[in-house]
Amino acid sequence: MSTSRVPRQIATANSGSTSSTVNGVVRKSNRDSMSFGIRKSSTGSVASFSSTAPVHQQQQQAEIQPPVQSHRFSALSPSKGLKLLTPKMSLPAPRASGSSNQTIQQVMASPSSSRQSLINTPSPAPSSVDEEELLGDEEMMQYIKRQHAKKLATGVSQSELDAMLKFPEPKPPVQPLTPQAMLKSNQTPYLSEYERKEILDFPSIYYAGATSAKNPATLDNSTNNHGYDDERGDYLVVTHDHLAYRYEIIDTLGKGSFGQVLHCRDHCSGESVAIKIIRNKKRFHHQALVEIKILDSLRKWDQEEKYHVIKMTEHFYFRGHLCIAMELLSINLYELIKANGFVGFTTALIRRFTSQMLQSLALMRHHRIVHCDLKPENVLLRHPAKSAIKVIDFGSSCFEHEKIYTYIQSRFYRSPEVILGMNYHMAIDMWSLGCILAELYTGFPIFPGENEQEQLSCIMEVLGVPDKDFINRSSRKRLFFDTTGAPRPVVNSKGRRRRPATKTLAQVLRCDDELFLDFISKCLVWDPERRLKPQAALRHPFVTASRRSKIASPTPSSTAKSLLTSTTNSFSSRSSKQVLETPKKSLISAPTPLTARSTRVATGNTVPNTPSSSGIAHATLGSSTRSYRASQSQSVSYHSSRTMAAK
Repeated sequence: MSTSRVPRQIATANSGSTSSTVNGVVRKSNRDSMSFGIRKSSTGSVASFSSTAPVHQQQQQAEIQPPVQSHRFSALSPSKGLKLLTPKMSLPAPRASGSSNQTIQQVMASPSSSRQSLINTPSPAPSSVDEEELLGDEEMMQYIKRQHAKKLATGVSQSELDAMLKFPEPKPPVQPLTPQAMLKSNQTPYLSEYERKEILDFPSIYYAGATSAKNPATLDNSTNNHGYDDERGDYLVVTHDHLAYRYEIIDTLGKGSFGQVLHCRDHCSGESVAIKIIRNKKRFHHQALVEIKILDSLRKWDQEEKYHVIKMTEHFYFRGHLCIAMELLSINLYELIKANGFVGFTTALIRRFTSQMLQSLALMRHHRIVHCDLKPENVLLRHPAKSAIKVIDFGSSCFEHEKIYTYIQSRFYRSPEVILGMNYHMAIDMWSLGCILAELYTGFPIFPGENEQEQLSCIMEVLGVPDKDFINRSSRKRLFFDTTGAPRPVVNSKGRRRRPATKTLAQVLRCDDELFLDFISKCLVWDPERRLKPQAALRHPFVTASRRSKIASPTPSSTAKSLLTSTTNSFSSRSSKQVLETPKKSLISAPTPLTARSTRVATGNTVPNTPSSSGIAHATLGSSTRSYRASQSQSVSYHSSRTMAAK
């Protein structure tokens, strides 16, 4: 993607390869673009969602743990107040899009009997992570405090630093007008001829964007959607104009092959939201319907928001575009890594992120959902100063028995079975998780292949050559192995050739934490059947370590601001507390959701850029590109701007 990386949920899009230098090391933007290689061409096959239900319910139910009272997030939580929205309320569409509305109603209709039994199956209970949350939030504040100290030394004012950590505050909701009342008001002269007719399709008018520089749409000329779209089918965004006479466009969080993700103000509820506006093309519209189906199911399965998955608030049609409204989140984990200078994090904070991602994966596994694009750009902070996260971008996701694509996952996080063209299932997400954890520790991707051939070489460099039986099950084995089963030689652009089994995982990570290494090694297993599963992973000693250690309750400050402005050494006393973590060679600078936000449009990230000081992007439209990766093409989450590199 060619857009700067948005810290929120943005789907990945195609972006040109870029490069940047970090500590003298050139990072090539080298991400694979995800192409939609559709196996099933008929829209009806997706709309029906009828398929045999999986037969693992008894085993899954045996893994279910008793429910545990989960913590509540602070009042700063970006999702607070979104419950005011009607979950499935769809705004009326223009008359021309009636057929589209009928299509989405079919997809959102009640699932088949086999799927219904799954939906009614209780989700696995999340584990208690109160102590992890405590340690994670404390460490986040330490990072921020160190980063702010550096910035203060360069002349940045404290008020500017505080502003960077602010999350968009809700505003009082607006009393709606009827279309007739709006047409009689003093705002009528600001409406185009097209809008004066269009507005009659909307029963309630909350916002009309009267002061914005509206596009001069034409009723008589239907070219490019009456002038509302560009030649690609993307909606032409106008800041402070309206979407569906309800949402005010504040900013663009990111762009992708699927469309765009926008930061908007919902004048019905007063809340800030992220809206993914899908390109006006059939194939993207078709996939968005699948995404809506999955997001709607996740909302039902996680009504109390305990499983760390993005929350869809509603979906609607506007000017021929399918729009998905989601909660607004903060920066993504790639941006956090970048803000820390690509030096990585301690295992204490990684543990906190790990347990939350595992809970989301456990929920997905329980209901047979494959995410298909888990990566740092698709994991967002809920608030810039907290360690709570959410998994976003279900634009490439599918139910395990309804797989559509043959080419999935961003290259650095792509599992061997997908590279080799084998059948895949939910285990591909656990492979991606292992890659993410390694990157959180080192600051760089563990398998940074320039193309698929080198990607597999990177994997074999650490894991060795896979068994011949595994290779023989591959439909693409001739691309990577000769007739004897030996890997074909691969030389990258720097003239480097990687040799199998020449490095250990400990050497690559430069880590001696045995529990952490063991956890990652169980995620990075050639055979997907032997790979660690989410529920078992939640019981792994690395994940449960902090729960076994008794820690004293720290004295929390009332707000993040008081922690940041305090000049006392409040953290020094806490540092003596015993925390199970691997010390890093250098201190990690604070995550600057702030910095990312203010410079968001300037960077060329493919992951949704961090919204300007006002807000942060989040869920499916990733468009900011990781400086050292190539933009990838299609994730539909709104913030990951890092894109998938070219094949």
